[in-house]
Amino acid sequence: MFKINISEKSGKTYKLETEANALVEKELHSIVKGTDISPDLEGYELEITGASDKSGFTAMKDVEGMGRKKLLLTYGKGMHKKPKGDKKKNSKSKGLRLRKTVRGKVISPDISQINMKVTKEGTKKLADIFAPAKPEEPKAE
Repeated sequence: MFKINISEKSGKTYKLETEANALVEKELHSIVKGTDISPDLEGYELEITGASDKSGFTAMKDVEGMGRKKLLLTYGKGMHKKPKGDKKKNSKSKGLRLRKTVRGKVISPDISQINMKVTKEGTKKLADIFAPAKPEEPKAE
């Protein structure tokens, strides 16, 4: 079960939970047809922009494969630690590197969240597809 976040150019994000097995074995920054995710997304093309697994480890485009790896990272994706010491200083210390665990760029069943952006729009708007269903009101007799 994947939690998929689909974002538009306007900045609006739509959330979807689905069992899309067509996404397994795809890589980050690859284009996916909307019908692979849901039949409602006919005509859409989506780009995989990011992912994270069940433990919260992010997928990085520089890491090959599906599994987790420990990398030596500087500031950026996956590394946001502040230096110890002077609390008044509000800058990142130069040269700070930490060994962090990250996941490979290939989507596997261990991934729980996938972030996507729309590259080509379909016939129906995303707002219409993901509009909350209005419950029918009982008729007064």
